[in-house]
Amino acid sequence: MTTLRERIGLAALHNLDPETAHGLALSGLRAGLVPLPGRITTPRLETKLAGLRLDNPVGLAAGFDKNAQALHPLSRAGFGFVEVGAITPRPQEGNPRPRLYRLRADRAAINRFGFNNRGMDDTLPRLARRPVEAVIGLNLGANKDSADRAADFSAVLRHCGAHLDFATVNVSSPNTEKLRDLQGRAALNALLADVLATRDALARPIPVFLKIAPDLDPQGLEDVAEVALATGIDAIVATNTTLSRDGLTSPHRDQAGGLSGAPLFVRSTRVLARLSDLTQGRVPLIGVGGIATAEDAYAKIRAGASAVQLYTALVYQGLTLGAQIARGLDRLLAQDGFDTVAQAVGTGRQDWL
Repeated sequence: MTTLRERIGLAALHNLDPETAHGLALSGLRAGLVPLPGRITTPRLETKLAGLRLDNPVGLAAGFDKNAQALHPLSRAGFGFVEVGAITPRPQEGNPRPRLYRLRADRAAINRFGFNNRGMDDTLPRLARRPVEAVIGLNLGANKDSADRAADFSAVLRHCGAHLDFATVNVSSPNTEKLRDLQGRAALNALLADVLATRDALARPIPVFLKIAPDLDPQGLEDVAEVALATGIDAIVATNTTLSRDGLTSPHRDQAGGLSGAPLFVRSTRVLARLSDLTQGRVPLIGVGGIATAEDAYAKIRAGASAVQLYTALVYQGLTLGAQIARGLDRLLAQDGFDTVAQAVGTGRQDWL
């Protein structure tokens, strides 16, 4: 359950501009004002993902802590792994404000940030001081005005890789012009080959994940699956935000940008199940999009995900939600007779195809 302190804090934050509220939430987290549940794990929840050992399969998605400012408190927030960023080689202002909208009636959000971040030089010292006991990854981005966006991903990985447990190639943000074009087969093959070569040159090579959009057509999904299998990418993150506005009722529903939250759940889970079917378990999948309950997380796992991530639901339910979902997931797995998360992966895939 959301704590009384969280409910009061969320009510206050929801009276503010969403981006201002987000900044204050991060400040409160760093100042120790947010209740943190600590480590959440059981033998049933312990998960192995692309060689990484996780306390539980519930991760924090990129975007909450863009500049790696709250690594230490986030490592105590009950998540099995934390992804920060996206980070680009050079600092980037992103798109003009306002660029973040709450869709309360839909339990959703629309953002058009445009990879706003302080750049890899600013972020590196904080990554270097990261908590060693946590599993921390970085979402790699490309500068909007870059002459070679593909090279940008490798540049950030080369610069920051020594302090990471994994890195995610983000070619699926809808807010950087033509970025999603990199999801095509030829462009994606070339991009991943370069990034993986950079990874292999690190003193301590780390897993590299690929984050895709939920709006790919069937051929696009087949292309992603083929490229993933051919390149040996370590996992696919399915999915980023959507451009769809189907079924929305909130006043801000027509704002430009990527939609996240509850309305994305079905679309992203279908993409996840389709990828699971196409790859037949040969590439681990991370399910993202619309998770707000333990039941949602369990559905993603049964659709084919080895782990899950969430973000937007925290806006409405608070930061302790990750721990709540992990505990609930443990109960659901036990209820269905699963001794491990891995045993449940893909057992409900057919329901989504």
